[in-house]
Amino acid sequence: MNHALGTNTSEGQAMHDLATRLFPLNRSLTGPGVRATLAILQQEMPGLVIEAIPSGTPCFDWIVPREWHIRSARLTAPGGEVVVDFAHHNLHVVGYSIPVNTTLDLEALQPHLHSRPDLPDAIPYITSYYAENWGFCLPHRQRQTLLPGLYHAFIDSQLEPGCLNYAELVIPGRSTREVLISTYICHPSMANNELSGPVVATYLAKWVMQQPRRLTYRFVFIPETIGSLCYLQRHLPHLKNRVVAGFNITCVGDEGEFNYLPTRHGQTLSDRVARHVLGQVAPGYHRKDFRWHRGSDERQYNAPGIDLPIATITRSIFHEYAEYHTSLDDLTLVTQNGLSGSLELYRLFLTCLEHNGMVQTMVLGEPQLGRRGLYPNLSRGGKVGEELDMLLNLLAYADGKTDLLALAEQIEVPLWSLLPICDTLIRQGLLALSFPDDDNPATA
Repeated sequence: MNHALGTNTSEGQAMHDLATRLFPLNRSLTGPGVRATLAILQQEMPGLVIEAIPSGTPCFDWIVPREWHIRSARLTAPGGEVVVDFAHHNLHVVGYSIPVNTTLDLEALQPHLHSRPDLPDAIPYITSYYAENWGFCLPHRQRQTLLPGLYHAFIDSQLEPGCLNYAELVIPGRSTREVLISTYICHPSMANNELSGPVVATYLAKWVMQQPRRLTYRFVFIPETIGSLCYLQRHLPHLKNRVVAGFNITCVGDEGEFNYLPTRHGQTLSDRVARHVLGQVAPGYHRKDFRWHRGSDERQYNAPGIDLPIATITRSIFHEYAEYHTSLDDLTLVTQNGLSGSLELYRLFLTCLEHNGMVQTMVLGEPQLGRRGLYPNLSRGGKVGEELDMLLNLLAYADGKTDLLALAEQIEVPLWSLLPICDTLIRQGLLALSFPDDDNPATA
């Protein structure tokens, strides 16, 4: 973990406890596991609104699939011993498996078995959402021990008309300009790839609700890909008109170095904020390439014609950490420190977005600081020389054409360290901080 980010033991514990509560649920694109997950998140965020889109609804080039229900599944060996049982781990069954009750020999069974030779003790996560199929997943080491003979495959499931569920929480600010935070709730028992995103997003929303707000914040909990497409089809004109920045949150629970996946062209406000914050608190972060590394809902938010400013910041990025999409992605991989450090990082993102106004000095020439009590003692308890340098540099670059984020980058200090200095200068009538893009401009 990057030690520039502090940890909050109680918050980290609470987030890990929430992940532990959600872990056993059998989430998929649709069905009772998703609804149970959203119901728990709604208990954490009472304002969360749960929505439903019927099966068969077109969403751009996609169609909402039928709802999947699974009650039990078991593969039994020739001697009667149980090879795998859905009750023991919900990754043992291929997601969206159709019902099956058949006996077949090992050769005929093999195409319906899935394992990872490179991770011989892991159960892989396999799905077949849009083509009818069935199968079992098991550790490769176990698969290699299977003996010839007749096996009984039983999957008690059904695909039926139902709905796709998602949820959103809108936290209004003084402005209708919005920050979009998106995360997904469609994977079964995997902790980093699945649960770290909703858990960190939940606690980020709780924090936002406690802050004075200029911007409006929209938190979305959706099934990956089809859920974001459905959400965009319902809300695209509003989002294109209102969203100024945002992030897709996933894979943020381990203690790996941070990875930054930019927007399609990498030039949005979200990109600027991500690079600034990561450069200050996690300088060892890795910048990924949108062409080769995109793999989550940033694909949909950045699609041509949609073009929302949504970046993705992870710890160990999807597809690249060994435990990804396997049973090894469990609650030991996700830690309290990993979760709390990621939460702190996202809080810094939102802090920068919230306070990034245009800065302009209100006097010609350098102001006389001494008669205002600003020189040489800028504040109590700080490093006077460093703070005075920041104050003087802030005034030197506050030309009314530069936003606070660009100014912070120019003078090479964290934006959030400038905020108390801005407050002091504004109270003294020496500085103005404005937000001309807001529909209801505010001053700090």
